[in-house]
Amino acid sequence: MNTGDPVNTGDPVNTVDVVLPCLNEAEALPWVLGRIPAGWRALVVDNGSTDGSAGIARSLGATVVTESRRGFGAACHAGAMVSDAEYVCFSDCDASLDPGLLTGFVRTVAAGQADLVLGRRRPQGRGTWPPHARAGNVALAWMLRRRTGLRLHDLGPLRAMRREALLSLELTDRRSGYPLQMVVRAADAGWRVREEDVPYLPRAGKSKVTGTWRGTWHAVRDMRAVLAEAPRTAPALGGAR
Repeated sequence: MNTGDPVNTGDPVNTVDVVLPCLNEAEALPWVLGRIPAGWRALVVDNGSTDGSAGIARSLGATVVTESRRGFGAACHAGAMVSDAEYVCFSDCDASLDPGLLTGFVRTVAAGQADLVLGRRRPQGRGTWPPHARAGNVALAWMLRRRTGLRLHDLGPLRAMRREALLSLELTDRRSGYPLQMVVRAADAGWRVREEDVPYLPRAGKSKVTGTWRGTWHAVRDMRAVLAEAPRTAPALGGAR
């Protein structure tokens, strides 16, 4: 774990948990957990790993949460429910994104400049983001704009918000649609949503979703179902987007 100065020194940030959904990420965990800011808690949600990921995470100082229901949304929800921090962040656990960048995200939320900050992925090197996955992301961003009016370019997994606000959205998707449902319901609630560019690195190990056409198709199917939901009203956080 990062042993540098805690990000909350001198900042309005009190406590931060980083939820890391994990399925067989033994290769990536040392790098990912080494990038967690000092003073923050890493919640590694083991979603059925068979490569010793849970033990590695514990040995590196992370809190391990076990979620037997398979699904990205199930893992994210389990982490959010265990969290007791003022701010909760999410990141992939495959070393494609640097969780250290979340410090700026949290400070933006803490300063009242946004209610949800998302990382817009900027690929670093050829092959980092397969064409079919990028095309699916563009299509979903377009559909999201039609549904909510939010002019986003990416639905990346690196994100930060207040935990109580997240829970107020009452997210129900437990599969690939979870990240999109979070944004859709945040928009319905009047949240201010901001994008920040982040480097997108070649992942460690084998991709479970975007690395295959089948995985991408299932993700798009789940997300189309989310977009078909009727708008709902959730507690607004103030400020026009």
